[in-house]
Amino acid sequence: MIEIKHVSKQYGNQPVLQDICETLPSSGITSIIGPNGAGKSTLLSVISRLLNADSGEVKVDALDVSDANSEKLATVLSVLRQENHFTSRLTVWDLVSFGRYPYSKGRINDRDRQHIEQSLAFLELSALRNRYLDELSGGQRQRAFVAMVLCQDTQYVLLDEPLNNLDMKHSVAMMKQLRRAADQLEKSIVLVIHDINFASAYSDYILAMKDGKVVFRGTPEQVMVPQVIEQIFDLPVTVEQVNGQRIAMYYR
Repeated sequence: MIEIKHVSKQYGNQPVLQDICETLPSSGITSIIGPNGAGKSTLLSVISRLLNADSGEVKVDALDVSDANSEKLATVLSVLRQENHFTSRLTVWDLVSFGRYPYSKGRINDRDRQHIEQSLAFLELSALRNRYLDELSGGQRQRAFVAMVLCQDTQYVLLDEPLNNLDMKHSVAMMKQLRRAADQLEKSIVLVIHDINFASAYSDYILAMKDGKVVFRGTPEQVMVPQVIEQIFDLPVTVEQVNGQRIAMYYR
C-alpha cells in the first residue's frame, strides 16, 4: 500500500498540499478528483518523487520514496506524467521497450521482449508496433505511453490524466483497459482524472481534493452524492443512477 503521512508542499507563500494523510490500497483503481488547482497532480508527483514534499513522507510498501534507491523504486512504482515529450522517430515498440529499462539497462532480453509484446497486445497496439509516434493519432499515442508504463511491470501505476487527447469512445476503451489491468494483472492504479463520471464507473476508491486538501474519501457510492460533489466543485448537481452507475448531472 501507499502511505502518505503529513505531506505538505507550497510554492512561495501559496500552499499547494496541506498536511495530506492517506493510505492508498495495494490493488484496484483509486481516482483523485477535484477542481483545477486542487493539488491533484502535485500529490501524484510527490508520491512518485517527481517533486519533493516540503514536509511529511510517502512510503510504498514500506519503501521510503524520498531516499529509496532509484532502481529499486522503479521496479515497484511507475508513473505517466500529464505532459510527455517524445521523439518522432521512435516507433511504438521502441517507446514501450523503455518500460523495461529498470531491468534491462538498455539490453533487451527474451523476458523483456515478452513483457513488451504482452503490453502491446493488452493495449491493442500490436498492429501499430512499427509505426512512428508522429504517425499516430493523439489517442493512439496516449495508449502507447500507457503501454510503456504497464511494461515496467510495477505493482503501483500512477497516471496523471490518462484520458488526455482521447475522445469519448477511446476514453471508455482506456478506462476498460485500466480496469482490466487492475483486475487481471492485479495492479494498484492511481489516476488523476477530471471526469467524475468515469471515476464513478471504474474506480474502487476515490479521493476528492480541494484547496490542497483531501476533503472526501471513500467508494464511488460514498463520494458520488450531491452534497459531496456540490461542495467539491461549487456547482449545483444531481446524481442519478444509470445502469447501476452513479452519474452526475450539472445545472446552471
